[in-house]
Amino acid sequence: MINFIEELRWRGMLQDMMPGTEEQLTTEMTAGYIGFDPTAASLHIGNLATIMLLVHFQRAGHKPFALVGGATGMIGDPSGKTAEREFLSEDTLRINQEGIRNQLTKFLDFESGANSAEMVNNYDWFKDISFLGFMREAGKHITVNYMTAKDSVKKRLETGLSFTEFSYQLLQGYDFYHLYKNKGVRLQMGGSDQWGNITTGTELIRRKEGGEEYQAFALTTPLVTKSDGTKFGKSESGNVWLDPKLTTPYQFYQFWINAADEDCGRLIRVFTLLSREEIEELERQHAEAPHLRILQKALAKDVTVRVHSQADYDLAVKASEVLYGKATIDTLRSIRVDEFEVIFEGVPQTEISDNELENCKDLTDLLSVASRGEVYASKGEARRAITQNAVSINKAKVTNPAAPLELEWLQERYLLVSKGKKNHLLKRI
Repeated sequence: MINFIEELRWRGMLQDMMPGTEEQLTTEMTAGYIGFDPTAASLHIGNLATIMLLVHFQRAGHKPFALVGGATGMIGDPSGKTAEREFLSEDTLRINQEGIRNQLTKFLDFESGANSAEMVNNYDWFKDISFLGFMREAGKHITVNYMTAKDSVKKRLETGLSFTEFSYQLLQGYDFYHLYKNKGVRLQMGGSDQWGNITTGTELIRRKEGGEEYQAFALTTPLVTKSDGTKFGKSESGNVWLDPKLTTPYQFYQFWINAADEDCGRLIRVFTLLSREEIEELERQHAEAPHLRILQKALAKDVTVRVHSQADYDLAVKASEVLYGKATIDTLRSIRVDEFEVIFEGVPQTEISDNELENCKDLTDLLSVASRGEVYASKGEARRAITQNAVSINKAKVTNPAAPLELEWLQERYLLVSKGKKNHLLKRI
C-alpha cells in the first residue's frame, strides 16, 4: 500500500484538491473516477498523464472507475477550446468508445478483488433522461451565476459559447452525482483544465444531498508541458497515439528517446512507475554522462513496454540502431524478413529488377542507373559520394566507385544504402 497523495506530490502530479481529500483517502478505500472524451478511436499520450492518476490510485488500494463519455462526447467539452467542436455520429462514437476501452485494460486491473477497476459509459444513464427531467434533476440546483464564474466559460464568452457547450459542465456534474449515488464514487480526478467541471459535480452532490456529511471530493494533476511552456504530446506529424496503427511502436519509442534533457526529470516521474530511488539514481548517472541519454532510454523503455510490448520495444531499439546508431552487418543479418517492413517504414525505397542489375557494371551504376536516379541523380554524383567516403552499403563504408557488384543481399532481396545519415533501401524483385 502506498500513500496516493504523497506519491503524487513527489512525482509533481498534484495540482489542486478539495479540503478533506487527503483525509478521506487515508481513512478508507475510496472509489474515484476520471472521464475520457471519445472524440477519437484512440487515446494519445496527453491522456496518458491522467491514466497514470488512475494507475497510482489503484496501486494505493483504491477503486478506479474510467468513464467513457458516450453521451457528453456528442457535445464536446469547451475547456481549453477556442471554437465549438464538430458533432460526431453515434456510430463513430461507439467505435471510439470501444477503442478507448481496449486501451485502458492495458493499464488498470479489472480483476483485483475489492478494488477492481470498472468501466462505465454515461450514455447508459443519459439515454433515458428527458430534457425536462434533466432540468428538474440537475438544472434547478446550479445557478447561472455559478456556471459563468468558471474559467472554461468566461474565456469563451468573449468569442461566443453555445448553450450546448455551456451545459457541458452540468452534464459532467451529473455524471459525478450519478456515480456517487449508484457506485459510491466519492472522488473525481482529471487534468487541471477540468477543475471547474469537476467542482460543479461536487457542488451538485452537496446541494442535492443537502449537507456537508455527503461530501464528495476533487483532485487535479498539472497539464504536462515542455520546459519552454509549449504543449506536450505532439510530434511533427501530430498527436502521438497509443494505437499502434496510428503511431507505430517505433515512432512512439522515438518520441520519448528524443525528449530534451530538461524535460526528462518531469516526464519520467509522470509517465513511468519507476520508484523515487530508481529515478534519482538515473538522474545522477545522466548528470555524469548526458551524452549517453540514460534518462531518455529508461523513459522510452518503460513507457513503450507498458503501452505496446517488450517485443515491440526490442524491435524499436533494433530499428534505431539500424537507422541512427552503430549497427553492423551482423545487426542487419539478425533482422527477420517480417521485421524489414516495420523497421524501414518511412525510409525511401527503390525496387530493382534482375534485368537492371545485369546491366550494372559496378557500384556506381547500381547507385545511379539501377535506382533510376532515386539514390543519386547521376553517375557523377554517385562516384563523387563514394570517393568522398560518404556512402555505406549494409553499414560498411565503400570507397571504390568501380567496385564489382559482389554484394550481400539481406534476406536475398534487400540492400541498405546509407548516404551520410540518410538511409535508402534497395529492394530486389
